[in-house]
Amino acid sequence: MNNRIITMFFLTLLVFPQQHSFAALADPLKTLHIQDGGRIKPFNTFATEALQLVYGRETFKGLPSDEEGKKNESRDAIDILLTWMLIPEHWNEAPIIQIRHNGLKEALGLDPEKTKKTHFSPAELMRNDRLALLIQELNNQREAQEKLDPYFQAVQTLESQISMFQAISTGVALKVLPPSEGSGIKKWFSLNELNGDSQKLFSEITQSFIKLVTMQISAPKPEEIKKVQQELKVAVEKFKEFARKQDPQAYGEEKLVELEVHLKDFHPFQKAWIAYLLATLFAVMAFVSNKSWAKNTAWVFMFLGLALHSYGMFLRVYIIGRPPVSNMYETVIWVPWGTVFFSMILTKLRKNYLLFICSGLVATLCLILSDLSPVVLDSSLQPLEPVLRDNFWLVVHVIIIVTSYAAFFLAFALGDILLIYFLRGEEKYKAVIKEGVHGIYRSIQIGIVLLALGIITGGIWADYSWGRFWGWDPKETWALIALLGYVAVLHGRLAGWVKDFGMTTAAVITFSLVIMAWYGVNFVLGAGLHTYGFGAGGVEYVSAFVAFHILYVVYVATVRKSRLSKKD
Repeated sequence: MNNRIITMFFLTLLVFPQQHSFAALADPLKTLHIQDGGRIKPFNTFATEALQLVYGRETFKGLPSDEEGKKNESRDAIDILLTWMLIPEHWNEAPIIQIRHNGLKEALGLDPEKTKKTHFSPAELMRNDRLALLIQELNNQREAQEKLDPYFQAVQTLESQISMFQAISTGVALKVLPPSEGSGIKKWFSLNELNGDSQKLFSEITQSFIKLVTMQISAPKPEEIKKVQQELKVAVEKFKEFARKQDPQAYGEEKLVELEVHLKDFHPFQKAWIAYLLATLFAVMAFVSNKSWAKNTAWVFMFLGLALHSYGMFLRVYIIGRPPVSNMYETVIWVPWGTVFFSMILTKLRKNYLLFICSGLVATLCLILSDLSPVVLDSSLQPLEPVLRDNFWLVVHVIIIVTSYAAFFLAFALGDILLIYFLRGEEKYKAVIKEGVHGIYRSIQIGIVLLALGIITGGIWADYSWGRFWGWDPKETWALIALLGYVAVLHGRLAGWVKDFGMTTAAVITFSLVIMAWYGVNFVLGAGLHTYGFGAGGVEYVSAFVAFHILYVVYVATVRKSRLSKKD
C-alpha cells in the first residue's frame, strides 16, 4: 500500500466526519468466523469486545485528543480493527488505550496534565520505562496467588490492552482459518499465517474495504457504493467457503454465528427495559386511578418486556449451549426476569399494581446497569469451566438459587416503597401498607422455598464435582446465612413478633444478606471454590447502595418513633 493511500486511509477514519451513511463499512465481515476464547465467534463480537477492552467503548467516537473539539461520528468496531491491521503505524501513535485509574497513571510517571486524560497511545506507553516494572510487580502478585487490589487489576487490564492491540495489529489475534480435516493440527491459523489461496482470498477482502474507505472523502454515486459493497460481500463469502471446506465441523455452524450477530445488533435487553419502564408508568396510573385502561396497558407492556427479555436470554442459551446464569452479568439479567414473573403471578391473584411498579423498577434498573457497566458485568459469551460442564445439578442449582434472589428483590423493592408510605402517614395509608406487606410476605415465602431447594441441589452438585456435600465454602456459607435470616423474619411474623413495619424494614435490611451471597462473595471476598464467578469492580457503588438503605430505614424508624411518642 503506498503512502498516499495510507495517509488518505488514516485521515478519512480519524479526522473527517462521516459523510455517507455506510453503517459499518465492512458489514459483510460481521459473520466471518473467528476462533477465540475457546469457541467460534463472529468477527462482529470479536471486534466489539476488543475495542471495548482497548478503547473503553464498543464503537469508536473519534480521537480522545479531540475531546474539546469537534467529535467525529461513531465508527463500527469492525472498521477500526481492520485499520489496526492495515495501518498499525498510525494507530500506534494515536491515544486509543484507556486508563482511568489515577494511581496507575501516577505510577507510570505521567505529568499532571496527562493524568487528566483517559487515553494514551500504545507507543507512548511502550516507551515508558516504568511499565516493565509494573508488569513484573503484577507477575509477583500472581505467583504469590494474592487477590489483586484495584491498582493491580488496572495494571492487569493495561497489560491485556497493549497485548490485544499488538496481537491485532500484527494479525496474530485473528484466527480465521481452521486446519485441514485429518491434518492432526489443533489450532486455527491466524492472518499472519495465511499463505497461498487463503492469503489471496483475504487480500481481496482488504482491497474491497480500502475502496470503501477511500470513497468516503469523495462524492460517489449510490450505485458505485453498492457495487463495492457487493464486491466485499462476495470476497467474504469466497473466503468463508474456502475456510469451511478445510473442516466443516471445526468451522462451526453458520446459523449460530448469524444469531450472535443478530443478538448484538437487535439489543433485546435494551428494548426490554424500555418496555418495562413504560409498564411501570402505566402501573403507577393504575395504582393511583384504578382505571381499567391503565391496568390493561401496564399488562401489555409488561408482557412485551418479558417477551423481549426471554428472547434475549433464549438467544444466549442457544448460541453458547449452556445455562443462562453462569456469570455475574447473566444473573443480573436473570434476576429481573424472575422478579417480573413473580409480580405478574401475585398481581393476577391480588390485583395489587404496586407489585408491577416494584418489579418494573427492578427490571429497568438491572437491565440498564447491565448495559452501562461492561467492565464489571462482562456480557461476552464464554464457555463453562471444565468442572461445570455436563452437570445436570449445576443447571438446576444455579437457576433455582438465582431465581430465589428475584423473589427477595421483589420483597426489597416493596419494602423500599412502603417506607415512603410510613413516612407519609401509616394510618392514612393503612390499606396500602397492609396489601404491600402481604406482597412482601408472599415474596419472602417464595424466596425461602427456592433458596432452601437451591442449597440442597447445590450440595448434590458439590458432591458430584468436589466429592463432598458441604464444606463451608464462602458461597455456601452466605447462602445459608441469607436463608436463616429470612427464615427468622417469617418465624417472627408467624409468632406475632414482627408487625407490618417490622416486615417492611426486614425486607429492606435482610436483602443485604442476598447482596453478600450474590455479589460480595465473588467480588469482595474473592475466595472459595467458586473461582469461575470471581470478578472485580463496583464495590464502592454496592457498598453505598447498602449503606444508603440502612440509613433510610433508620431515618424512617426514627421519624415513626417520634410520631408514636407524641401520640402517647
